[in-house]
Amino acid sequence: MTRTARIEFPGHALKANGKGDQMLVYGDSKRSECADALCEAIAERLAKVEHQPPGIARHTGLVGVLLNAGELAQGLSDLEFKSIGADEVSPVRKAAGGLLIQIADLVVQSWLHDFAWDPADPVRMSALLRELRKPEALSIREGEGFAFYGLYPESYIEAAIRSKLSSNNVVIGIRSIGTTLSAVVSAAIGAAPPETVRPVGPPYRKRTVIAPKLSRHLLRDPDAEFAIVDEGPGLSGSSFGSVADWLEEHAGRDRRLHFFPGHKGRLGPEASRRHRVRWKASPRHVVDMDELLLGGAPPTHRLASWVSDLVGPLERPLEDISCGTWRRATAGDRQAWPPADRRFERRKFLAHTANGLWLVKFAGLGNIGERKFAKARLLAAAGFTPPVAGLCHGFLVQKWVPADFPARDLHRADFIGHLGEYLAFRARRLPAPKTGGASLSKLCEMTVLNTEEALGAAAGRAARERIDDALRYADLPMPIDTDNRLHAWEWLSAGERGFLKTDALDHSEGHDLVGAQDVAWDIAGAAIEFDLSPEETAKLRAAVSDGCLRAVNAELQAVFEICYLAFQVGLWTTARKFAPADEASRLEAAVSRYVNCLRLRTLEVAD
Repeated sequence: MTRTARIEFPGHALKANGKGDQMLVYGDSKRSECADALCEAIAERLAKVEHQPPGIARHTGLVGVLLNAGELAQGLSDLEFKSIGADEVSPVRKAAGGLLIQIADLVVQSWLHDFAWDPADPVRMSALLRELRKPEALSIREGEGFAFYGLYPESYIEAAIRSKLSSNNVVIGIRSIGTTLSAVVSAAIGAAPPETVRPVGPPYRKRTVIAPKLSRHLLRDPDAEFAIVDEGPGLSGSSFGSVADWLEEHAGRDRRLHFFPGHKGRLGPEASRRHRVRWKASPRHVVDMDELLLGGAPPTHRLASWVSDLVGPLERPLEDISCGTWRRATAGDRQAWPPADRRFERRKFLAHTANGLWLVKFAGLGNIGERKFAKARLLAAAGFTPPVAGLCHGFLVQKWVPADFPARDLHRADFIGHLGEYLAFRARRLPAPKTGGASLSKLCEMTVLNTEEALGAAAGRAARERIDDALRYADLPMPIDTDNRLHAWEWLSAGERGFLKTDALDHSEGHDLVGAQDVAWDIAGAAIEFDLSPEETAKLRAAVSDGCLRAVNAELQAVFEICYLAFQVGLWTTARKFAPADEASRLEAAVSRYVNCLRLRTLEVAD
């Protein structure tokens, strides 16, 4: 597992200069998978969906197979790239691309023909899988768009069809997620299997390195146009730009370039002038999620139809409550609204039915959504979260429970007991995801840097004194699927147990720095968020220790409290740069609270 401190944020985010620019908030999660295990999973999933009747459930399963095949192709290509330092033609890449394009063809058929498709060629499919069954461990990156941002391969199918590109065009995907997306673009226009590249270098100044054989292959047709496929662009668009730079330098400036991005926006503020000019002048082909699933699509392709199949007829169109607008659906006073960080919010809607309201929230495609659905059912069955109706092609449907903000009675002693049961349940039943989490060393690095950025050099030195000593606990953490989001506004006074936790499914799998941690991290978060006294914190720690049958180390938890505060300072400080004006006061209040708490902790250390 690897998590790095900085990533390019997706295209809807803009960087702003000012205090906090250097704070560590983001992470880049990877997992390790054996190639032969991935091949086995692809074969099993494909056999399963082929025996299902046509419909959205079978299509959903097929898209999951596509994502698995894309991960396999990405991992194998990156492994070869690492060995030679460039992208090059190889038998393995050809086999992986052949497998992926076959599955992409099925997805295109399914989407365009009301989820009906002809079975894959079993002989060809088996031969390709046998060729790719290798014992090598692959480094896999789950596509952020598939996990967080409602980016659908079907959007690229529609964009490709509308582009009117011909089959002789050359399609190039940008790894990681562009591996899968470029395959569906190629399949939709009937082009040859795409080639993929991995731009390298500094985040805002990437470059593309292509070896001779692949170069000749890409430039084989002097009349072909080029389609470059990826999600984003982000703050700089340098991944798109570096591929276009290479093509202009090697194919000539008169060859037309087409971009298939994930959004209709411009390049971010870190983009070079050359890239901006080209981006503005080049054709871009985009169909966003709203147009794909909410607009003029056939009824069988609409999110509302899938939701109504789960919860009954909808009384009105789905109500979009993304980007903090969910707070309008509560009964609370606007002045008491909690802050909203739209960078990390998933797309969400309210479904109005005769049986009440349902929350329809993007959970992720393929394995990602299935994991969260299983987790949601487990937590709901135990009475910790709202009831679950089902999962429909990436969207989880849960009962909407109205609440006031702030929720009532959260400081009662029985809430601490309930919180202890909840955290102990997670520790027992929810193992850490394969992407893991930041090491204690990385958390300490973040703490020192964020503290210094927020409070100055003296506070940074004081934090370092505490952190240097903390590293002796490096072997203590036992990571689980931590909640990582225990803020007071995440709790409802409802349910048979008296309290319900919202938004409990995926913060340990997000693209922030923290990831999965020891349960002590959640105890530390609860102590901060609810201003627990030392005695209350000790009771909570004892309840969790009893419930998960292992003692939670008090010293580690104390270290985590400082780390937690430093992370929250960084999180909400950077959130201010991407927020609308009417959110400023709430975000400022959140930052001030965490900064003041961090100041007290660092002064205690300094004293």
